[in-house]
Amino acid sequence: MLKKTICSLFVLLLSNVSYSLTFDDKASTNKAVEQSSETTFDADVLKAQLATLGLEIKKVKNSPMPGLAEVITNQGLFYASYDGKYFIQGKMFGLGDEVTNYTEESLAQVRVDGMKDFTDAMIIFPAKEEKHVVTVFTDITCGYCRKFHEQIDDYNDKGITVRYLAYPRSGIKDRTGKLSKGFKDLRSIWCHENPKEALTKAKSGSNVAQRICNKPIEDEFNFGRQVGVNGTPAIIFSNGMMIPGYQPPDKLAQILESL
Repeated sequence: MLKKTICSLFVLLLSNVSYSLTFDDKASTNKAVEQSSETTFDADVLKAQLATLGLEIKKVKNSPMPGLAEVITNQGLFYASYDGKYFIQGKMFGLGDEVTNYTEESLAQVRVDGMKDFTDAMIIFPAKEEKHVVTVFTDITCGYCRKFHEQIDDYNDKGITVRYLAYPRSGIKDRTGKLSKGFKDLRSIWCHENPKEALTKAKSGSNVAQRICNKPIEDEFNFGRQVGVNGTPAIIFSNGMMIPGYQPPDKLAQILESL
């Protein structure tokens, strides 16, 4: 259905363009196609060209579409023309026998690589007979995060180990520029001598005793934003694919078994 819809929109777009092009427009389009036929680019030159956007560019590489580079930044994944004159935000789909979401595939790899940096900073609820591992961005003020955690034993009983990363939905700082309450509460939980117990109590509505220590809460939040998290809970599988929102234990187990 998605493939049919995308193809229909693509055909409609082409038909509209064909009626609106003037002779000069066609010449300009042909020139653009010629320019985009390049197969290589200078990564350093492209990074310098895009530096004016104020983004921290972590990696650039060829995208599946000729003429476009894939640009991985601290704010997410984008695309740019090889000369850096065009910058695109959006998802790239490949149309063939199946519709392929190339953007999600690239983000999946970024997630897999990025999660390794936080292995020692996660709050983990392990399954005794582990079959699957999921990493969940969470916040203590999120209703569905609380519902998810209320069933943590059920997830574990189904062989699902749950690893938590912090994602203060209110952001790192409030409107006054001070550290937000959401950030300070999560930092306090991660700094607790028993983080699992502190997280469970906080999600049940208990007040959080404030603690300060060196935990990468801000880094976890920024990583979440980079890989497409915009709400909690956000569940990442071991292969890097992500499902936003709450999934009950039976449903999550079913999804994991199908991977």
